[in-house]
Amino acid sequence: MSTHLITGGARSGKSRYAERLALAHRGPVLYIATAERRDDDSFAARIAHHRERRPANWGLVEAGPELAAPIAAQGTAGSLLLIDCLGMWLMRFFDADGRFRAGDWQRERAALLAAVAATPAAVLLVSNEIGWGVVPLGAETRHFVDELGRLNQDVAALCRRVTLVACGQPLVLKAPA
Repeated sequence: MSTHLITGGARSGKSRYAERLALAHRGPVLYIATAERRDDDSFAARIAHHRERRPANWGLVEAGPELAAPIAAQGTAGSLLLIDCLGMWLMRFFDADGRFRAGDWQRERAALLAAVAATPAAVLLVSNEIGWGVVPLGAETRHFVDELGRLNQDVAALCRRVTLVACGQPLVLKAPA
């Protein structure tokens, strides 16, 4: 099993870096998209941009809150799962009015960590590194930053490799000895 967390800021090149790694994989690749589609033209353009970069032979799963399910169901030996991105997945646990569904989140978060640890597939996980700025004023935003930071730490502890991408340049934070 090979697990690799790729993190970085917005527009840092983290997804492109993950895609480049996936292109080098010799077996089947499954792209697991976590973003929830919205009635937002700029967000739709982001999704289209990601879609255009992916090769036609890659599989695609548009995951909902149950991210562990496609990992468990489709992660096979010799395959690679590219999960993009954990921050967008976390957003699914905030209601339209900003309330956080903590019970659902804790259950699905635990299931994700277990699925990543158990899958025989190689896994690339993309996530946002958002905790380097000032502490956000809004309680909902602070909660999001806190939860994503904790998730990133737990995923990084699970992964054999961790890479930070800044300005399109990968910096290896953790690698097998």
